[in-house]
Amino acid sequence: MAELSRICPWWMASALDNPIRKLIHNPEKILSGCIEKGQTVLDLGCGPGTFTIAMAKMVGDTGKVIAVDVQDEMLQRVKKRAARDGLESRIITHKSLPERIGVSDKVDFALAFYMVHEVPDVEAFLREVASLLKPKGKLLVVEPKFHVSASSFKKTRDVALRIGLKPISEPSIRLSRSMLLQLP
Repeated sequence: MAELSRICPWWMASALDNPIRKLIHNPEKILSGCIEKGQTVLDLGCGPGTFTIAMAKMVGDTGKVIAVDVQDEMLQRVKKRAARDGLESRIITHKSLPERIGVSDKVDFALAFYMVHEVPDVEAFLREVASLLKPKGKLLVVEPKFHVSASSFKKTRDVALRIGLKPISEPSIRLSRSMLLQLP
């Protein structure tokens, strides 16, 4: 997933999960139309669980969220939040390796929010994500405009297309570059 020196450190979790950020990046609004009740979804680079918790509510009692991160401390935060919100039965945490996600479950939807730029090998990462998607499964990639140039984002998009993901849309997400892709 990411070289540890390239990722946002766990001790910055509060900056990633606070009320102001939720005003800018409202998980329910961003994910609306992407997730349905009963689905299995993947939160890649889940951090402290801002999107994980929202996804768990969206999939309902019969759905499942796989929260993936390279940092144990982030996964522990997700577990605590899930327990506090009564969602622990819907969330599975998984510690990935820096160079491999390592999940075997097939998913209906995957989210890579502000993390693809931290991945050492974007093509290998996107190939692994694509291999985890069910037929017609979707991947939402969102990157920060302040950190990822338009040309870098285009390179990520080109890799996604080359490996067989099809573009659906480019959702408007504040301060971000984004693309919603689908496995045929």
